[in-house]
Amino acid sequence: MSKSPAPTPRIANKKARHNFEILEKIEAGIALIGSEVKSLRNGKASLDEAFAIIRRGEMFLRDCHISPYPQAGPNQHVPTRERRLLLKKREIRKFEKHVTQKGLTLVPLGIYFNDRG
Repeated sequence: MSKSPAPTPRIANKKARHNFEILEKIEAGIALIGSEVKSLRNGKASLDEAFAIIRRGEMFLRDCHISPYPQAGPNQHVPTRERRLLLKKREIRKFEKHVTQKGLTLVPLGIYFNDRG
């Protein structure tokens, strides 16, 4: 008898769908450190004020709050640090055009763990 994996929490930005018109969706990975992964698995994060920016050909997630992980000890992460989003260059260039020409905002809708973790 195999044990089914525990469901991983999904952090949602509930205000985004109400405050913004969603024109396009894309999935991106996030470059995280160990204590951030542990906090996310415990569901300790908020996307309420979060947004993405493009700088020097890379996309970053800003103002996403991931709570400190208590067992990390002195190696704590900064809760609202800027995190790099993992996208292909052509995808970033496409979104950069939309943001600069049309004055649109990049808003995260959710954070979750996929099948690969």
